[in-house]
Amino acid sequence: MKLTQLGYNQTIEQEALPYVQAGFQVARVCKEHKQMYGVLTESGELLAEVSGKFMYDANSRVDYPAVGDWVIIKARQEENKSTIHHILPRVSKFSRKVAGEVTEEQIIATNIDTIFLVNALNKDLNVRRIERYLVMAWESGANPVIVLTKSDLCNDIEDKIAAVDQVAFGVPILAISATKHSGMDQLQPYLQEGKTIALLGSSGAGKSTLTNKLFGNEILQVQAIRTDDDKGKHTTTHRELIVLPQGGIVIDTPGMRELQLWESNHEMDGNFDDIKTLAEACRFRDCLHVNEPGCAVQQAIQDDQLAEDRLKSYQKLQKELEYVARKNDKRAQLEERKKWKKIAGDRTRVHRK
Repeated sequence: MKLTQLGYNQTIEQEALPYVQAGFQVARVCKEHKQMYGVLTESGELLAEVSGKFMYDANSRVDYPAVGDWVIIKARQEENKSTIHHILPRVSKFSRKVAGEVTEEQIIATNIDTIFLVNALNKDLNVRRIERYLVMAWESGANPVIVLTKSDLCNDIEDKIAAVDQVAFGVPILAISATKHSGMDQLQPYLQEGKTIALLGSSGAGKSTLTNKLFGNEILQVQAIRTDDDKGKHTTTHRELIVLPQGGIVIDTPGMRELQLWESNHEMDGNFDDIKTLAEACRFRDCLHVNEPGCAVQQAIQDDQLAEDRLKSYQKLQKELEYVARKNDKRAQLEERKKWKKIAGDRTRVHRK
């Protein structure tokens, strides 16, 4: 395998040059299992773990490798193992807040060009969830594409596409059936050598089935959806980077029960341009669009120009981001103290020697 098949380019080559000249090797992370990794090299796949120095310098989980990362390794070919010494700068990354009460970032995939937001055209289709995915996808630095799967099981495709189109704002919407091979040709423009696609969506949306069809073989296990509520079962249990025979790279990810926002510096307005445009006509600049007089957004709802659910979704996402921002400020302060404490400790040890 050539590194260019994995997405290696001149930018990565320049970043890696000092390490390569020092005798290290470039690899790309394809699997992640509790601080053990699979990395792809020109010689094949190796098992990898981070070095002791890497572990010492890491301040949080985002400092560790994620699927899609380009890393600098020292290979032990005879053992089929390697040690990761450094992560090259990430061009893009899709992150969420970790599940639960802890305020911490979890990286789902990095260095991705396109995100396929995979949603099934059945009872589980949720436009509000697609809104949330779009906010996170734009923030990642990759380009989103909405892929509506299982079109063969849907009797009102046009109506559902129209509903999704209300929140898509120019994002491509592709209706396909991987099992019937219907509409699959629409995906071809994104399947280019060296380009990385991440598949994101709920359990049972058809991500693994889609990956198998793109690969041309049953490389990932799939399960049928539940017949009582049309919801899917977990099939993929870990993130995995797969190189397609015809060109292109796919990162398959587990279905996410919780999809809490991590950050959105500027993409909220881009996903809610309709509300932003309406808000410009509000009487008050700081209008919250609740019960203020002269609110153009509330007037639009009364005139059936804006769905009330969309405004509620916008306000909910805003509150969520504000909460995470407050928590992140406190976390940043704690990390800064931790960093200086570590530096002070290192200086003390040096003086003692």
